[in-house]
Amino acid sequence: MPAEAPGSGEGADAGAPRERRRRRGRARARTEALLHTLKRSRRVKANDRERNRMHHLNAALDELRSVLPTFPDDTKLTKIETLRFAYNYIWALSETLRLA
Repeated sequence: MPAEAPGSGEGADAGAPRERRRRRGRARARTEALLHTLKRSRRVKANDRERNRMHHLNAALDELRSVLPTFPDDTKLTKIETLRFAYNYIWALSETLRLA
């Protein structure tokens, strides 16, 4: 009987447990507690990004309000009023230049 090379026959590993393959990246098996923690941390990060985005937007609108002429001076325009007024103000200035 000829000797078989290791692992070449069907019965070479019969009965021996197979090695488990390690999963990589996102395919990794996770427990419910770990999933909850990950979701929570992702939500916290998303909230932080949104908060920073809104702070930057509000700062930009405040800067825009500071260069727009408003009467009386203590009047604070809303966000949409600021954008509409800026659009109309730029249009009026452009028309003035065009007609001059």
